[in-house]
Amino acid sequence: MEGDVKLELETESPPEKPQKHDSDAADLKQGTDYAEEKEIQSSNLETAMSVIGDRLSWEQKAKQGREKELAKVTIKKEDLELIKTEMEISLAAVERSLREHMGNVVEALVTLTN
Repeated sequence: MEGDVKLELETESPPEKPQKHDSDAADLKQGTDYAEEKEIQSSNLETAMSVIGDRLSWEQKAKQGREKELAKVTIKKEDLELIKTEMEISLAAVERSLREHMGNVVEALVTLTN
């Protein structure tokens, strides 16, 4: 096989076409990606708003419950007037403090002076 000659056959491959960028497809993909991202953000926002709404509702109910409990506390009108006059504090602040401290004048005064 000394005399064998290797023949390489050249096969002609079709000429490569220059790659053409399909701008319409790229624009469509970007638009779709943008829309999907906005949809996800919108969904997350709705979920967050629902959680916030639930929490605010719970806090509001707790606050209303607390106010009902405070309204049940009996306070003496004399204690209310004494603290209001001597401390020169609004009637609402004195009443709130007395109710929060179950009518205990000393504790209410300590809170009001701090």
